[in-house]
Amino acid sequence: MKNLKNNFTLYILAIVAVFISLTSCSDDDAKSGAPTIESVSYAYNDSLVDQGYAKNMYIIRGKGFTDTQKIYFNETNTYFNSTLVTDEAIIVTIDEHTPYENASDELKVVTPKGTAVFHFVVAPPAPEVKSFQPVNAADGEQITIYGNYFLDPIVTVGGVQAEIVSNSLTQIVAILPPGSQQKYVQVKTISGKNEWNTAIGTAIYDDAFYSPWTIEDWNNHVYVTDLANAYQGTTFIKKEINGWDNIQGNWAWDENISQYDGIRIAVRSDDAGKLVFIFNGQFWGDDTHAFNTSTEWTEYRFTWAELGGQPQALQNISFQEFTGSKHNYYFDNIGYFKNDQ
Repeated sequence: MKNLKNNFTLYILAIVAVFISLTSCSDDDAKSGAPTIESVSYAYNDSLVDQGYAKNMYIIRGKGFTDTQKIYFNETNTYFNSTLVTDEAIIVTIDEHTPYENASDELKVVTPKGTAVFHFVVAPPAPEVKSFQPVNAADGEQITIYGNYFLDPIVTVGGVQAEIVSNSLTQIVAILPPGSQQKYVQVKTISGKNEWNTAIGTAIYDDAFYSPWTIEDWNNHVYVTDLANAYQGTTFIKKEINGWDNIQGNWAWDENISQYDGIRIAVRSDDAGKLVFIFNGQFWGDDTHAFNTSTEWTEYRFTWAELGGQPQALQNISFQEFTGSKHNYYFDNIGYFKNDQ
């Protein structure tokens, strides 16, 4: 998705230069008749376009724009500055609330002498992939992708196109193609592409624990199902942990970890907190393995080297509260990662 944040000063200078040239070219506004639209260009570099994006600025070229009263993109009344209107050009920014799904795909300029209509597509923002579930789906099984702006999407996994079963603007159900394991899920639309940073087949916890892992009930934790507030999928773990207390995973044995480079986990808290990552029973009370938490989800990654070297197996994952005070902590997306992930 294009935006106007980069090189802002150069952008403003370019707009000024364009407008000066447009003003000098329009030397007889009084002779203008009914408006006609000949082209639209992206104002940043004055390049011709047939589609645009909300909150970006464009130049409408044609004739008869004197005394313009209204400008519409997809029937949305769009604000414009009358000082940026000449008989042959208008500089205008597409309103951020302009619809893009099932829209008219029309640009209209209204003057006292008539209305000019021009085919112009307002595209949605680039897709936002916020997560998918289940992470450990097998090839040929379905996953649900969560996010936004999924208009006419194409889903690929490791570059291989997946079959889409159904989709809305915020969810896609797709079937994993062969060879999906350890690959990334990507969504592409007319406006761009985006992928989630968790690879297929790498989960320890994703809405539920994968065998042999769990957190035993005596921890007094709860599972919260809340799509809007989850980091990955729909469900995350919550525990109120007293100062210096802990939340402990079970003890088990997984030696199939040589293809990975470490452990990942997403954590947040209701206020500023601090935890120690306990790996295979090591690092209790060790500040060198502590990390700070905040109200925002943050994904932490611990390499095998940081955890003492390549382990023979994963046996246990736990966390110790390290502020000395009681806090609510939330955990999600526990799994393995590779350095290319």
